[in-house]
Amino acid sequence: MLDIQYVRDNPELVKQKSIQKNIQVDVDKLLALDAEIKSIQQNLESLRNQRNLLNGQISSKPNQEEIDKATEIKNKVIDLEKKIEPLNLEYNKILKSIPNMPLDDVPQGASEADNVVVKKVGEIKKLDFVPKNHWELSFADASIDKVRAAKIAGSRFVYIKGSLVELQFAIIQWTMHQLADERVIEKLIQENNLKLVSKPFIPILPPALINTKAYEATTRLDAEETTYKLSDDELWLNASAEHSLCNMYMDEIVDEKVLPIRYLGYATSFRREAGTYGKDTEGTIRMHQFDKLEMEIFSTPETGLDEHKLAIAVDEYLVKQLDLPYQLLQKCIGEIGKPNARGVDIEVWFPGQQKYRETHTADYMTDYQARSLRTRLRRQNGSVEYLHTNDATAFAFPRLLAAIMENYQTEDGHVIVPLVLRPYMNNKDQV
Repeated sequence: MLDIQYVRDNPELVKQKSIQKNIQVDVDKLLALDAEIKSIQQNLESLRNQRNLLNGQISSKPNQEEIDKATEIKNKVIDLEKKIEPLNLEYNKILKSIPNMPLDDVPQGASEADNVVVKKVGEIKKLDFVPKNHWELSFADASIDKVRAAKIAGSRFVYIKGSLVELQFAIIQWTMHQLADERVIEKLIQENNLKLVSKPFIPILPPALINTKAYEATTRLDAEETTYKLSDDELWLNASAEHSLCNMYMDEIVDEKVLPIRYLGYATSFRREAGTYGKDTEGTIRMHQFDKLEMEIFSTPETGLDEHKLAIAVDEYLVKQLDLPYQLLQKCIGEIGKPNARGVDIEVWFPGQQKYRETHTADYMTDYQARSLRTRLRRQNGSVEYLHTNDATAFAFPRLLAAIMENYQTEDGHVIVPLVLRPYMNNKDQV
């Protein structure tokens, strides 16, 4: 959430940017509550001081006047504490509803139509045949089986079998090796003129379940649209690996000298995909269950934006190594999301669909998420402040497998294995 002092100092800007993010907030009500709560807190502090002073003056055998005075102060304190409790609840609700403020370079706009294509990379291959969609390619060996999955789980679930499973685990191993290689990280830092250290990413397997308190604090819990809840517990199914990584240091103070902390999390994730009826019903683009490799980065405020740029550079590097044509989009204010200050997408070309499709997202939260999680850093001089967080897709596998299938298909329905993955597939050149 935002620092209340920022809201006090910039009320009109907060109103403007909230509207641009398509989020309705009552900044005036928040500031009125803030002033009222502050006044009550001052009165409470004064009464408590009076009580302490009186307690120091009362003899071992207080007279009736002293007793009456102590009772009067006590009752006033109780009344004010009762009065401030609902005010605090309303205040916190409004404060949490205010989105993060976008960085200055985020484009204006209200929808994905206003996202800006920064660049296009890679040559779209000219095929000598009409390319198929990935779901059509899967018919030959039944490597994607939605019919049988629907019998046991319903729509938007699949069985993935055979060569595609091999391909997925090859990508996992290759990606972990790339991000654990300090030379790769250093190369990307230098190529992008970033002022960062070359610490590698640590592979991590996060919990698949998150309790309500920890999930709400991430500012990522979207129960209606996205997240599955267990009916008998205050637990939610992870909708993406970063949702149980960003809260790893909740209520903790991290020493500055251990930053940055860079994780590469692997998780099976679950999304309700409410409101998407009729969209992407074929293939594996929009699933209720999918596997994902996700980057999560904890950093100092000074390096937060460069860490965001590093995550984008990592994404571009991985896609380039797989020789997949893509375009890089900077998302507009209305599309970056409530907790994000900046967001960038990669969209890979899908020949079978003759369009670019989103495969990667990189989000920079500044201290917005950390403030809600109460995750702080201790400076070397002993001072304490909120750290900055970043998350970014390494690979979302249903979409990546689909992209590889469509870009590497042969006329006879096989799929050529990208060169960098062959050592992880017993040197198979096609599946």
